[in-house]
Amino acid sequence: MTKAAHLGPALRNLRHQHGWTLAEVSEKTGLSISTLSKTERNQLSLTYDKLVQLSQGLNVDITTFFEASSQPDGAPAKAAATAPASRRSINRADSGLMVATPNYDYVYLSTELLNKKFVPIVAEIRARSLEEFGPLVAHGGEEFAYVLEGTVVVHTEHYAPAVLKAGESIYFDSSMAHAYLAQGSETCRVMCICSTPESALLDSLKEHFGDVRQVS
Repeated sequence: MTKAAHLGPALRNLRHQHGWTLAEVSEKTGLSISTLSKTERNQLSLTYDKLVQLSQGLNVDITTFFEASSQPDGAPAKAAATAPASRRSINRADSGLMVATPNYDYVYLSTELLNKKFVPIVAEIRARSLEEFGPLVAHGGEEFAYVLEGTVVVHTEHYAPAVLKAGESIYFDSSMAHAYLAQGSETCRVMCICSTPESALLDSLKEHFGDVRQVS
């Protein structure tokens, strides 16, 4: 089942758990009843800005809508919610929440685990110059990046640019403004580990790029 397919059952179960009608969810989120109904029936995939609007209106973490399997109505909470030491997550080749921005294509991994201590992300870097990238990005927490493929230039506000090849890595405070750029014409991919909460990372992307979208 794709992440888009998870959204419908997750939204419906959340609504039923709180006893909300579609009209009440519409009032809380500003999304139309028709949009919500089609989303619950997996007839519509929401864009990223609509997902943010939905999660903020319902006061839940955005990753709530991308659990690997939705809880049946009235089902007890998962054991992992009360015993985090027992949690685990396996990511298959076609799994993950895909988010596209002008500068990066992200795949957020292990999104079914909420309140993680760190967030694993695989990113394909699209921007190849600072002019193309725009202003450097900053967010809370710390960040580790390991180059999987290609050559990456990491710009940070207090240091000279660092050129990293496949197999090399960098660790830095991500409150320091930064940017990843691809060098040359080859594909560039990095594995990033961020200590910033997942929802905060997604919100920072929306604030910076504006046209961020979730890809089903």
